[in-house]
Parts: sequence; C-alpha cells; structure tokens
Amino acid sequence: MLWIKALHIVSMVTWFAGLFYLPRLFVYHSMTEDSAGSARFRIMERKLYYGIMTPGAVFTIVFGMWLWQGYGFAGGWMHAKLAVVAALVLYHLYCGKLLADFKHERKARSHVWYRWFNEVPVLLLVAAVVLVVVKPF
Repeated sequence: MLWIKALHIVSMVTWFAGLFYLPRLFVYHSMTEDSAGSARFRIMERKLYYGIMTPGAVFTIVFGMWLWQGYGFAGGWMHAKLAVVAALVLYHLYCGKLLADFKHERKARSHVWYRWFNEVPVLLLVAAVVLVVVKPF
C-alpha cells in the first residue's frame, strides 16, 4: 500500500501544479490583446488542462479510493476531506468551463478576478493536508 500512497501523492502534486498554474495563465490571457498571444495561451491552457491536470485528477482520485479501500479510513476528518476533494473536482471542472470561454474568445472576467480565483486551490490544499495529517475530528 505504500506504493499506492506514493502514487497518490505524486498524482496529487501533479494535479495541484495544474490547479495553481492554469488560473495564472488565465490572468495573463485575459490581459492579452493580440491574436498571436491569445492563440499561444489557448494552446498552453489546453495542454495543461488535458495533458497534466485531468490525468493528475483522475489518478489522484483512483489511488485515493484504492487507499480508502485498503486502509478503511473512517471518521469525521475523512468526510471533510472528501468534501474538499469534491470542491477540488468542481474547481477543476469550472476551470474547464473557463478554458472553453477563452477558446471561444469570451473574456468575461478581469485579470483581477482571475488573480483571486487563483487563490482557491491554496485554501483547499491547506484544508486537505491539515485534515489528513492532524485528523482534527
């Protein structure tokens, strides 16, 4: 099970790398005014979302469920962690919606909004780590 735990952590780090970087790309993309720059950001965003973030998310969830089955974790902390994971999945899917908006050249938000949006995964990461390590309830 230690190998599964290691793969879960590596997948989670991969997923979070994308969750941290994609909204930062959205910040810069929202400030871009030339078509060549916008096209370059669309390519970077698409490759990050589909090539790194989504596989990282899938493997994180698969290995996490495998660990859950193997160790049989229980308690309030696990329910809270599952809620954090659900929030992360929703955040990930919303990033996909924003990706589609940029693909169709719909820049509905300002770069300031994306800067704040970029902070959400930080809070979720802190919550998940504290829940797993401290198991406060």
